[in-house]
Amino acid sequence: MKDRHRHIIKAIEPGSIAEELELTPGDELVSINGKEIEDIFDYRYLSEDASLVVLIRKKNGEEWELEIEKEPYEDLGIEFEEGLMDQYRSCRNKCIFCFIDQMPKGMRETLYFKDDDARLSFLQGNYITLTNLSEKDMERIIFYRLSPINISVHTTNPQLRCRMLNNRFAGEALDKIRRFYEAGLTMNGQIVLCKGYNDGAELERTICDLTAYLPLMQSVSVVPIGMTKFREGLAPVEPFTKDDAKAVLDTIHKWQNKIYKQHGTRMIHASDEWYLLAGEEIPAEESYEGFLQLENGVGMVRSMKDDMDALLSEYPGDDRRLRATLVTGVLAAPVILEQVEKIQKKFPNIAAEVVPVVNHFFGESITVAGLLTAQDIIAQLSGKELGEFLVLPDVLLKSGTELLLDDLTVSDIENALQTKVRIVKSDAEGLLGVLLEGETKRPL
Repeated sequence: MKDRHRHIIKAIEPGSIAEELELTPGDELVSINGKEIEDIFDYRYLSEDASLVVLIRKKNGEEWELEIEKEPYEDLGIEFEEGLMDQYRSCRNKCIFCFIDQMPKGMRETLYFKDDDARLSFLQGNYITLTNLSEKDMERIIFYRLSPINISVHTTNPQLRCRMLNNRFAGEALDKIRRFYEAGLTMNGQIVLCKGYNDGAELERTICDLTAYLPLMQSVSVVPIGMTKFREGLAPVEPFTKDDAKAVLDTIHKWQNKIYKQHGTRMIHASDEWYLLAGEEIPAEESYEGFLQLENGVGMVRSMKDDMDALLSEYPGDDRRLRATLVTGVLAAPVILEQVEKIQKKFPNIAAEVVPVVNHFFGESITVAGLLTAQDIIAQLSGKELGEFLVLPDVLLKSGTELLLDDLTVSDIENALQTKVRIVKSDAEGLLGVLLEGETKRPL
C-alpha cells in the first residue's frame, strides 16, 4: 500500500515538459521548490510558477533535482496514478435520503463508496456536506481561493440538519458557509427535499437564510429525494405527489420573484422533475440564469427543447429513411417524444419509437433514465421490432466504460436483443445526430 504522500507518475503527455525531462511512468514526484505536496491542489498551485525546482525519485531510487523554466501556468504534462494525489475521503453521514443506502446487496463494490471529498467539488462538481472539512481543509480552500464550492445544504435549521444527516456536527458545519462568504468564495447549493422534513416552512426558512450569502451563493437547486424499493430499516419518507410538486414550485417561484426584485438574480431553482411531476410548463431559458446546475437536472429539458429548435432551423429537411428505437426513463419520455415529433416534421420518413423503460430493478418510483439497468431494458424490449438500432443515453453508463449499474454491458444488451446499440449524449445534438445517421455537427 502506498504511503499517503507518494505521488507516482502514471503517464506523460507527449511533447510536454515532462517528456523533455525524460520522466517516465513509475517515477515519483517528491517535492516542488522544496515543498512537500499533499494533494492535487498543492501540485497545481506550486507548479504554476515560471521557475521550478522539481525533485523526482526514479524507479531505481535515483533522485533527480530538475530546474525548470517555463511559461507561468504552463502544465508539466504529468498524470498521476491517483487523480487527487491522495486517498479519497468517504462520507461520515448517514443521510435519510442517501441513494447508496437504498441499493440492493451484491452490486459492484465501487457503487457503495460514499464520497464527501471537498476536492471533488472543484475537480468534478460534486456536492459536499461540509461535515468532512477540518480546520486545515478550510484554510487551504480559502488560501488557494478554490471556487465555486458546491455545497449540499438541505436545510439551514441546525437541529433538523443533524437529524437528516444523522451527524451531530452537521448543524455547526453550516458556519463554514459563512466563512466561505466572508472569504469571498463563490458557492452553489443543493437541497434534497424530503417530504415532512425540510419542505414547507423549513424550505422557506432555508431559502431565506441562504439569501444572506448573495451574490456569492450564486445558485441553489431543489431536487426531490430519490427513493428505491430497498428502504428497509431506513427513516420513513413518503413520495411527493403531483399536488406536493405544485406546492414546491409555488414556494420556489414566490422566492424567485422576491429575490430577483431585491438582488437581480433568482438564486433558487427547481429541478426539472418538479415541473414534470406537477404537469407544469418548463420555464424559459432566462429563468435558469446560465444553466449553472444542469448536472442536478435543473434546466435540462429547457436546454434540450431550445437547442433542438435551433438545430432543426438549420436543416431544410429531406426524405431520408430510418427506423430506430429510443430508450429513456418514464419521467423524460414525453419530452423525448416531443423532440422526435419535431424531427419528424422535417424528416417524415424517420420512424423513431420512444420506449419508456420501467425501473423494476430499483422500483417503479425511480423514473430517471440514468438509473436504468440492462436487465430491465432487455426484459422490456425482448421480442420487439427495434428497427436498425437501439439508442441508449450515455447517462446509463459508468464513465469511460460500457458498464451499466447491474454490471451488464452494452454488448450484453446487443447480444440479448440481437440488435446494434448506439450510445448518444443526452442532449438535442446527440438525439438529432443519431436520427440523422450519425450527423452530430451542424450543416455547413
